[in-house]
Amino acid sequence: MNLNKILSEEIKRIELGEEEWACLEKEAENFVEILEKEIARQKIEAEIFIGGSFAKKTLVKKEFHDIDIFVRFDWKFDNISDILERIVKKIKGFKIQKVHGSRDYYKVESKNIIFEIVPVYKIKKPSEARNVTDLSYFHVGYVRKKLRGGMAKEVLLAKQFCQAQGLYGAESYIQGFSGYALECLIIHYKSFLKMIRVLSKAKDRVVTDPEKHYKKTRDILFALNESRLQSPIVLVDPTWKERNVLAALNRESFRKFQETVKRFLKKPSREFFKEHKINVENLKKLAQKKKAEFVHLQIETDKQEGDIAGTKMKKFAGFLERELGHYFEVIEKEFEYSGREKANLYLIVKAKKEILLLGPPVNMKEHTQAFKKKHKEVFEEKGYLFAKEKINFSAKQFLGEYKREQAKKIREMKIISLEIF
Repeated sequence: MNLNKILSEEIKRIELGEEEWACLEKEAENFVEILEKEIARQKIEAEIFIGGSFAKKTLVKKEFHDIDIFVRFDWKFDNISDILERIVKKIKGFKIQKVHGSRDYYKVESKNIIFEIVPVYKIKKPSEARNVTDLSYFHVGYVRKKLRGGMAKEVLLAKQFCQAQGLYGAESYIQGFSGYALECLIIHYKSFLKMIRVLSKAKDRVVTDPEKHYKKTRDILFALNESRLQSPIVLVDPTWKERNVLAALNRESFRKFQETVKRFLKKPSREFFKEHKINVENLKKLAQKKKAEFVHLQIETDKQEGDIAGTKMKKFAGFLERELGHYFEVIEKEFEYSGREKANLYLIVKAKKEILLLGPPVNMKEHTQAFKKKHKEVFEEKGYLFAKEKINFSAKQFLGEYKREQAKKIREMKIISLEIF
């Protein structure tokens, strides 16, 4: 099957049909009506608009769909999350979950739909935004205006490809491509294939300005805050030129994206668009082949499931990798988080042949004696003692010892359980 045929077949699989759209639209209309009635009953000055992928017609078909509903409040209100809570609590007949964030919002389940009700301010221009969610209204307008012809289908391909590779989302535990970022990239490059071909070849930072807010690339780098320029792709927000849409994308995620794209272009397959669970048996086989050690860690936190919990556990996983890295070479790693309170970290590691340990300054007699007593191969260099040491313990032994000795530190990092398999 050639590349164009693969993409055509994949679009058929992930594109919503007319009847499916009609059902979702009807459910959304009914829920908005319920929400509007409650707002009117409480005499609150606010208006509702539907946003996200649903409003932009870039929603990928799946078992459960998320529909973003934004409640826009007047500037005179201070804590709009509290006001939204009063509204939502009066709605009956739905399963409702409060989600903590920079602004608290709510998830409301209805059949195969999860409505995400988000409080925002009714602003006249993007520069007035107090929170990134305030920009959603402008994002919807821009994408709906710019997506022409079959470009919406190209967005579906981009979203599904990134989703399948675990690269879809700007959440801290993913640090990948947000939906809006992919929409802007497709608007800029016109097609999924053009986008991935260009980005896969990039060796330096990619700087993209779809609406040409700046005359030159150096103007972008000068105008944007340094903290917004750390990502491998700088994508100037078409609706607000001071924002980098891809500020959350990290280099590890982009490197994985590039490597996957190269494999896809070399040997096209629809498998690249399908989500696969981590194959533990294959990882074990790879460890055997590399004559390395396979380690499975299960991490649990007491923080709220979702972005907060995922971020805490991803950060802790990275911390463990660095600690292991002092003694072991990390050949392969996979972090798996499904949105609950637990995450899995799979590692393939190989002990370093020898490590160099920094000891105390030679003029600290008491400490030098203790260091020499503890280590066999000790030498002096530039006023310090050093020791060469061979690794005679496994990664599991190291982690077990670390878990016992650093129990307090682990709890301080909001990790309530660490299982080693």
